Amino acid sequence: MTPVPIRPFFKGHTVEAAWQRGWDKLKNGDLLRAAEEAGFEVLVTPDKNIRYQQNLKKCTVAIVVLGNPQWPVLRHHVDRVVAAVNCAKPGTYCEVEIPEP
Repeated sequence: MTPVPIRPFFKGHTVEAAWQRGWDKLKNGDLLRAAEEAGFEVLVTPDKNIRYQQNLKKCTVAIVVLGNPQWPVLRHHVDRVVAAVNCAKPGTYCEVEIPEP
């Protein structure tokens, strides 16, 4: 789960959590399809296995994977996540490495 405190840092983006749309019970494939159908451009997730579990070649949503979603660690590297989201293009995949403290 992506930490809520990161939301305000995504300036110029509309941010919604999966639970806000009732998508919190969806698995990756269904979640990706729902996001595409709803017109989302970027999916931020902590799931590092998504690229192995899904065929991302057909995916139109950019995927940004958090190397460490724990806010006490992530908060020191928010700029990396924001940069990845801002540079994301449809259908791309990016892992944002978050060094351990």
